[in-house]
Amino acid sequence: MKMNWGTGMVLALVGFIAFIMFFVIKMNIDKKYEFDLVTEDYYEQELKVQGNMEKEQKGNSLTQNIRYKQTTEGILITFPDSLNVSEITGKVFLYRPSDKQFDFETPISLSDQNMLIPDSRLLGGRWNLIIDWEYDGNDYRFKREIRY
Repeated sequence: MKMNWGTGMVLALVGFIAFIMFFVIKMNIDKKYEFDLVTEDYYEQELKVQGNMEKEQKGNSLTQNIRYKQTTEGILITFPDSLNVSEITGKVFLYRPSDKQFDFETPISLSDQNMLIPDSRLLGGRWNLIIDWEYDGNDYRFKREIRY
């Protein structure tokens, strides 16, 4: 059978469309290509950006800001030494950009300047650590990207 240029173009076009459709279907079905949004209420969070930046600047203007250290037990968060720990309130939020099912939030509960996020709650990889806290009527925010 002899093939002319028109038949060749149609076969090439059909092959190309089949190739593209294969990858589209594979990306929609395969779970390893599934990515979640950072937050479900993205636009609502976007409206709070200016206030969050002001809280971060207030935290950075303290003589001593929050510090964190990765230990074998987990992540050790240390609040400023000059503050009365009984007056510190807020929450610690850790989220994984790659998988929202591992995100968690913990209220701040301190007996001394340190708070431990246990190793059992953390998987290896990238985490975003956000601490929203209040002391003496002022709101502060500490935000870092960490690799655990």
